[in-house]
Amino acid sequence: MANIRLRYVKAYVDRHGKARHYFRKPGCKPIALPGLPGSDEFMVAYSAAMANVPRVEVAATRTRAGSVGAMVAGYLGSAAFHNLAPISQRQYRRIFEGLRREHGDRSIATLERRHVIRMLDTKAGTPGAARDFLCCLRLLVRYAINIGVRQDDPTAGLRVKMPKTDGFRTWTEEDIALFEAAYPIGTKERLALVLLLNTALRCADVVRVGRQHVRGDTICNMKQQKTGMLLPPIPITAELAAAINAAAPGEHLVFLVNERGKAFNAKRFGEWFGKQCRRAGLKGLSAHGLRKAACRRLAENGASANEIAAISGHASLREVERYTKAADQARLARNAMARTRTATSSV
Repeated sequence: MANIRLRYVKAYVDRHGKARHYFRKPGCKPIALPGLPGSDEFMVAYSAAMANVPRVEVAATRTRAGSVGAMVAGYLGSAAFHNLAPISQRQYRRIFEGLRREHGDRSIATLERRHVIRMLDTKAGTPGAARDFLCCLRLLVRYAINIGVRQDDPTAGLRVKMPKTDGFRTWTEEDIALFEAAYPIGTKERLALVLLLNTALRCADVVRVGRQHVRGDTICNMKQQKTGMLLPPIPITAELAAAINAAAPGEHLVFLVNERGKAFNAKRFGEWFGKQCRRAGLKGLSAHGLRKAACRRLAENGASANEIAAISGHASLREVERYTKAADQARLARNAMARTRTATSSV
């Protein structure tokens, strides 16, 4: 059989032993050619490729200097970004990539306050997302100011008003009892509940805790993803030890694994745990609500705000003081009612 030599045709054999042919003209996108060289379908495709392949413009997608896209690329490579906690880096990167997709070609120097307000208005229905977007846009503008691309900050003084809310709902003892009835010791769901209640860890941290952190009867060397703070040793209660021994897979470093036997990430774990709550008939509850329940329990047992913060890793005492204040009010109310009953019975 005579060899057919065609210009710009490259051939190779794939891992299945099948011959593959591509039209590869310099400066043009490669095109797969069907059939074998010389066949009708091959020659038709080859002729079309020779006639119609557009040239790829060199540097057609290059980022323009001074554009929003250039600022995003610069900030993501900066020391300021790399000094952020890993969990913040992931969240901010997602927002920055959205900014680059929607406004990447626009000049950062022409960004005005009215443009920022208009962007925030499009997110009015999701104030949390609007607040995070404003935070990232402000970081980007300040980066542009620092490198001399612009002089002023159009985000200065802008705030996103958040609706008044208590945030994630704190689990009550009745909620906890219902979950325990639905998921007995030995299930992954019960292990997750006990871990959250007995460590007061955030989702981003509880998915990382495992046997490598166990030293005797404590969990040690846990550094918070959000703050980077090293937590003090957390005692392993009898309840936690029983749950770990009954459900945590011995071959994995982490205690909690997904259906594929891999470690959860924080988002997927939160979604999975919320689904298990709904299956048990507990709507509106979350994994983070158990962290709040753990703090509530500590306060009700007489722990001070500083003691709770040492366990939970709260950077500010403001949130923790809400639990201690509520516990103190409940304790004062019980004591007042007890004195009232005593005084009444003595009359």
